[in-house]
Amino acid sequence: MNLKPTINATKNHKINRRDFIKRSFYYIAGIIGIPTLTGAYSRWVEPYQLETTKIDITLPYLPASFHNFTICHFSDLHLGFHLEIDDLSPLIYAIQNEVPDCICFTGDLFDKAPSKTKKTAKLLSQLEAPYGKYAVLGNHDNWSNQLSVKRVLKKAGFELLLNEHISLNRHTDNLYIAGIDDPWVGEADIRKALGGIPKDACTILLSHEPDFADEFYRYPIDLQLSGHSHGGQIRIPLVGALYTPPYSNKYPYGLNRVKGSHYQVYTTRGIGMTRMPVRFHCKPELTIITLKCVD
Repeated sequence: MNLKPTINATKNHKINRRDFIKRSFYYIAGIIGIPTLTGAYSRWVEPYQLETTKIDITLPYLPASFHNFTICHFSDLHLGFHLEIDDLSPLIYAIQNEVPDCICFTGDLFDKAPSKTKKTAKLLSQLEAPYGKYAVLGNHDNWSNQLSVKRVLKKAGFELLLNEHISLNRHTDNLYIAGIDDPWVGEADIRKALGGIPKDACTILLSHEPDFADEFYRYPIDLQLSGHSHGGQIRIPLVGALYTPPYSNKYPYGLNRVKGSHYQVYTTRGIGMTRMPVRFHCKPELTIITLKCVD
């Protein structure tokens, strides 16, 4: 039987000039292409991949009738900075699809000067919740036309809590939601916001910047909802956020507890972007919080 000779695998193969140029091109294209693709992904893909986070939070003073009460928390739309009015539609659909008991927005509606305010108010007015919609101002809201921001939120049906609180009633129980003006650049007054709330009540605070929790934990507050950080907006695996704005370094995202207390703070990664029109390893976040009583 005649067999074809086998090829010696150890035989040296001389690369001709054409193959060398081709392989070099692929190598160089790979080096250039990876960051290019990453850049395209972080600019055109991830910023529009809304992620819904569902979390149970146990509060020691939560009244029994508010067990399983749901709060939709979102923040930092920064409309006008690469997130346009029409981009709100998926967010509104996602919120309504969750059917929350109440909705809380923790600031930075527009990035700079408000624009298309009528259309913004009309879209946000589509949000509905049986126990209401509440909002506070962020630093960008204070830097831009504050009056326009207030007008849009009110026309959209949000109750703006600026150093004040609201009582939610369920059967014979009460749950308090307090809100303050932006603690960094606004005129925040935590004592005024909490004035009149019974000391043994369960209170949730809306505050744009999360790190002020280290000051507020001394007050009878059970949970703080914040934004501002954007989760860092660009997060490198094993490294973390490349940058977080002032007053969002200690509690940049997720649920945290102030050391030595029962005070909890949840920081959302927000919806929009600022400074740079990119997100990487840090998708925009809509948070659905279910309140739980202590077992």
